[in-house]
Amino acid sequence: MNRYPLWKYLTVLVALVLGLLYTLPNFFGESPAVQIAGAKATVKVTNDTLARVEDILKQHNIAYTGTRFDMNGPVGTVRVRFSNTDIQLKAKDVIEKTLNTDPKNPDYTVALNLLPASPNWLSALGAHPMYLGLDLRGGVHFLLQVDMKGALSSRYDSLANDVRTSLRDADIKPEEVERSGMSVVSTFGSEDARDNAQSELRRALPEMAFAPSSGGGKYLLTGQLTDTAVTQVQTNALKQNITTLHNRINELGVSEPVIQQQGADRIVVQLPGVQDVAKAKEILGRTATLEIRMVDDSPTAQAALAAGRVPFGLELFKDTDGRPLLLRRQVILTGENLQDAQPGRDQQTQQPSVNLTLDAKGARIFRDVTRNNINKRMAILLFEQGKGQVVTAPVIRSEIPGGHVQISGSMNAQEAADIALLLRAGSLAAPMQIIEERTIGPSLGADNIAKGFHSTLWGFVAIAVFIILYYHLVGLFSTLGLAFNVLLLLAVLSMLQATLTLPGIAAIALTLGMAIDSNVLINERIREELRAGHPPQQAIHLGFERAWATIVDSNLTTLIVGLALLAFGTGPIRGFAVVHCIGILTSMFSSIVGVRALVNLWYGRQRKLRTVSIGQIWKPEKK
Repeated sequence: MNRYPLWKYLTVLVALVLGLLYTLPNFFGESPAVQIAGAKATVKVTNDTLARVEDILKQHNIAYTGTRFDMNGPVGTVRVRFSNTDIQLKAKDVIEKTLNTDPKNPDYTVALNLLPASPNWLSALGAHPMYLGLDLRGGVHFLLQVDMKGALSSRYDSLANDVRTSLRDADIKPEEVERSGMSVVSTFGSEDARDNAQSELRRALPEMAFAPSSGGGKYLLTGQLTDTAVTQVQTNALKQNITTLHNRINELGVSEPVIQQQGADRIVVQLPGVQDVAKAKEILGRTATLEIRMVDDSPTAQAALAAGRVPFGLELFKDTDGRPLLLRRQVILTGENLQDAQPGRDQQTQQPSVNLTLDAKGARIFRDVTRNNINKRMAILLFEQGKGQVVTAPVIRSEIPGGHVQISGSMNAQEAADIALLLRAGSLAAPMQIIEERTIGPSLGADNIAKGFHSTLWGFVAIAVFIILYYHLVGLFSTLGLAFNVLLLLAVLSMLQATLTLPGIAAIALTLGMAIDSNVLINERIREELRAGHPPQQAIHLGFERAWATIVDSNLTTLIVGLALLAFGTGPIRGFAVVHCIGILTSMFSSIVGVRALVNLWYGRQRKLRTVSIGQIWKPEKK
């Protein structure tokens, strides 16, 4: 009756072992570390970089406790652990001076960081500690203001090109088309030409409102975005900036960054574990902008380049191999027109390629440009920190309609993946500036962890003392089940690599108080069965069986509330809800399966059981 089959005992044992293994890394803390990443989109961090960093440290007699190379997609990061912060700071200075020979144009970002100090054998088993939020780990908090005026200016620059293209397609020749503030002004030599242009542009560009005017013998047509279009531009700029920040920060390996919108034009960025505010700003400043321009390979341009001159209307840039290229100043497309970029292979040659997908406007512009520039080169430029570099400059072989562009040439599969990632993640829709910054030191985070740990610990001790005094031996089993529940909860959070914050610690403490409720229901039910005169073995069996429905009902209603918090909450509320929901599930397993395994193991082998140590059983007096 009260004997588990062997497989159930083994299930509890496996859960206990896994709980210990995956909870253990959380108790080793963190070690000071130095993180090395590429400061430029074209600088790759590989295993060779790791070997070079190790050689640098050995040459300067700087001891380190561990090194690690990680790949986040095609982007690599080197991390080196040290025993204390003094060695960490010394190593950072040495590595930075050695790797970045030109401090004004650094190739690598060398930043202070914190890494888990758990043993390598635990990491090899896939057991990693939970991520800690900004309030527990320390780090930096930024509030960024998006320059919406800059976003609109960029949009009007693009619209000026659209106006020129639309008028050219309609065979209407304006004297001039230019952006004037927050408007596009077209100048015509006759009233009929202006009126024809107005009709054509209203059809081609419905998001703009056009107003005619005249003066000084000139006929003007002024176009401005509608209020709805302005709102759409600002919304898209904010979303694109958030996406770009996510991609760039994730590439640098920052654990669980928080990047979210605040208000209509602000973005909150939290980088847990980043100690160096200057480097954190550098990480945010690494966001790049993308441009597509035509290459001028004409004999005149090449002769001027050989003579060390840059002709009017051209700009000098270098490709990834350092070769100079002369590009036209006119920007054909920007990252705003790029919807996606993925690595692939050319279907005919099977060579690695990059497949681009443009939006409707970009597809139209690209079709016209490729049709008019066959056998000429088109350069894809990536601007970082104000400096542009040519990522690739393929030759246009034919007209490319439909907005699906394939870039192929002398590149391998890894380079194709790198270029795709840079093009996909490299564009900011609008400039940003930091208007608020806060630094939370590791000591404050450690203090928050200590307070949260002690409050949870003393809450557990108080519950354990009460339950053992009230329910005696069965109360001890309930206490062990409660400890088993905490172990499973921490293990599941670690396996999921969840982010633990102060609200999460509060949810753990709440879970302790709620988890014991299931054991109280079971114990009181066993008392009722004993009071009704049932033999001890039967009372234990009936107690667990009949308390099951009540436990499920009570936990299910609580779980519904937790899921509602998870679905509709944000930030700290979601963090609380995640721990709360997982805690409900682990408490049901530990109280119903874990505690019963202990009770069955202790009492199930006693055939002639006379009493159960479950405290005083009150019986009504007989009249």
